[in-house]
This record gives sequence, C-alpha cells and structure tokens, in this order.
Amino acid sequence: MTFSPSPGTASGGALTLSPARAKLVILALAMGGFAIGIGEFAVMSLMPNIAGNMDVSLPQGSHMISAYALGVVVGAPVIAVLAARLPRHLLLIGLMLLYALGHLASATASGFDWLVGFRFVSGLPHGAYFGIASLVAASLAPPDRRARAVAQVMLGLTLATLAGVPLANWMGQFLGWRASFGLVGGLALLTALLLALFAPRGGAAAAATSPLQELGALRKPQVLLTIATGAVGFGGMFAVYTYLEPTLVQVASAPASVLPLMLMVFGLGMVVGNIGGGWVADRALMPAIAGILLWIFFACLLVLVTAGNVWALGLNVFLIGCGVALGAGLQTRLMDVAQEAQTLAAAMNHSALNIANALGPWLGGMAIAAGYGWTSTGWVGALLSAAGLAIFLCSWALERRAKAAPAQPPFGPATGSFQPR
Repeated sequence: MTFSPSPGTASGGALTLSPARAKLVILALAMGGFAIGIGEFAVMSLMPNIAGNMDVSLPQGSHMISAYALGVVVGAPVIAVLAARLPRHLLLIGLMLLYALGHLASATASGFDWLVGFRFVSGLPHGAYFGIASLVAASLAPPDRRARAVAQVMLGLTLATLAGVPLANWMGQFLGWRASFGLVGGLALLTALLLALFAPRGGAAAAATSPLQELGALRKPQVLLTIATGAVGFGGMFAVYTYLEPTLVQVASAPASVLPLMLMVFGLGMVVGNIGGGWVADRALMPAIAGILLWIFFACLLVLVTAGNVWALGLNVFLIGCGVALGAGLQTRLMDVAQEAQTLAAAMNHSALNIANALGPWLGGMAIAAGYGWTSTGWVGALLSAAGLAIFLCSWALERRAKAAPAQPPFGPATGSFQPR
C-alpha cells in the first residue's frame, strides 16, 4: 500500500509502506501518547500521597503540576525551533528518551525541590512529541484521512485516562508513588525502542527548515488564531473537570468512592470523542471545529441542571469528555495554515492545551471563591468555550474573505496601465 504525504505536511516525499508497517508506526506513536497521558494525569491523583511523603502541604504539592505544565509551554516552541533541521524519527526518539529520563529521575528524587525540577524537565518534550508525531501520522495518510491519523496518535493519550491512570494510581497506593513514575519511565523507553525499529525515514523526515522559518509561524494570523482557539476554548472542559470531586460530593451528595468510576466515565468520553472528532474533521474540518466548540458549550451548561443527581452528572461528564474531539481538528487546522513552519505550529497546539488546563481551573476557582458555588464551573466552562468559538469564527471569516478577494490584475481596467503586484 502506498501512503503519500498529504498537503500541508512538511514531508520530504512519497512513502511506500505496507499496511502492517504503517500500523506499527501508529502503534509506536500512540504508545508515546499513552506514556505521556499517564505521566501528566496520574500525578494529580497521587498528589496527596506525594505531598505527605515529602512533608509539604497540598498547595505546595501542586507546584509539581504547575512545573510540568510550564515545561510543556516552554519546551514545545523551544525544541521545535532548535531541532528544526533534525530528521523527525530521530527527534521523536530523543524526545521519548528525555521523557523517560525526567520520570526515572522523579522516581529517585531525594527532596521536593528536586522533584519539582524533574517534573519541569519531564514536561519539556510533551508538546513537541505530540506535534511531531501528528505530522508523521498525517504524512502516512491520504488527504481525506489526516485528522483520523492524528486522532489515532491521540488515542494513546485518551486511553491513558481510561486505563493507564487508574493503573498508575493503584501502583502508587500499594507500591508507593515512585513506582508510578518508574512505570511511565519504562513506557517511554519502550516507545523509544519501538520508534527506533519502526518510525519511517525518508519521506517522514523533517523538511529542511531553519529556526527562522519555524519562528515565522508566529507571524501568521491564522496560526495565532487557531492556537488561541485551543487555549481558550479547551479551558471550558478543564474548568469543570478540575472541580469534579467537590461537585460530586457536595452537590450530588455522592460518596468520594464514586470518583474513580466518574473519572473512568470521563476517560471513556475522551476515547469516543477522540475517534469521532477525527472522523468528522476529515469530512468538514471548519464546521467540525465550530460544532465541537458548541458541544462543549452546551455540555458545560448542563452541569447547572445535572449536578444534583449522580447518574445525570455521570452522563454529563461523559459528554464533556467527548469535547476532546476538538484536538484532532485543531491539529489538522494548524497543518493547513502553518505552511513551511510545520513543526513549531504543530507543537504549539499542545502548549495551547496546557494554557487551557491552567486558565479553566483558575477562572473556575475564582467563581467558587466569589461564592457562586460549585456548579458555577459550568458557567465558566460555557463562557470559555463560547469565547473560543468567537475566536475561531473570526479566523474562519478572515479566511473566507481572503479567498473571496479578487486577484489584482496586472493592468488597470480603465487605462491599460501597468499595475505592480
């Protein structure tokens, strides 16, 4: 079977891979997403254990989560620019080795300050890995299946929330939190091995771009608008998710023991949304992105009426989890608008998601602290998704206006005089 790089990817030529080899490539890329998903989310559920063991308060313990997010935001653009000329398969292997190093070092941290520093290092390869992996996956697919190829890579991340995070949490409870970091480090090393064996060379290698060319992506209005759409629009989902436990206990009057099941329901929604998001984005990219943002808007608003009943809230949580469908569409959109600056734009998508992961909980916490109650996170989530939709509609309108503008003729219509282009 022949896979040709799709338009909008910076691949270096046609690839000829057997169907079995192509599946192994996607599996290797998704394994990296699985490792990263556990590394990012499991530590949140283990924070009380880590804080207690390190003799720090819970607010202090949250610094290691912030350090990881900061690493993602910083690492994505810096690595993408500095490594612009590296072949993509070598860059992916290096990123996974760095991820393994960060987590194995975290497992052996002798003090909390060291742990915070190692969490920052662990976050550095996160965004760049997903960005490069998405470009490689898209280069293996025909033009009408790019978003689904990206979604297959992201499937590892969503499966991590469904199965990997509960496993890591169990290991942390019974074997100690250091075992969870060791698990992630081992999975990252396995990913690096799989990539060394199966990642395509040649056509999937990075184009010969320079750091200045990559930085040029940040001068493109459509790139910035797409990144802003994710940074704001995705914040709605995180605003509700972060305060799920107190909403469940305080509003729905459910026991805290129900929380793991609720988190699995959220993870199931992410898996379904990820698969469906890639499918609809391949058929109508721009309407799909707008429709998913509307989905998140209404799903967040439903919190106001479902929070009092545990079963209704569970269904609502599933619907909110489906909002992860936005990821594949935004990643594909960035491939279309980045032109020659593919690597940086693709990596910045995950910096945007981590900005959303900080913005949503922060605004939700402000609403709760102001006395509006736990369900006020639904209002915050809806407003953020609406703001993200407004940004995206501006992007769409500007693009349609640019396409509709007539080309400047070389000669004036009335005088026949030459008009410079």
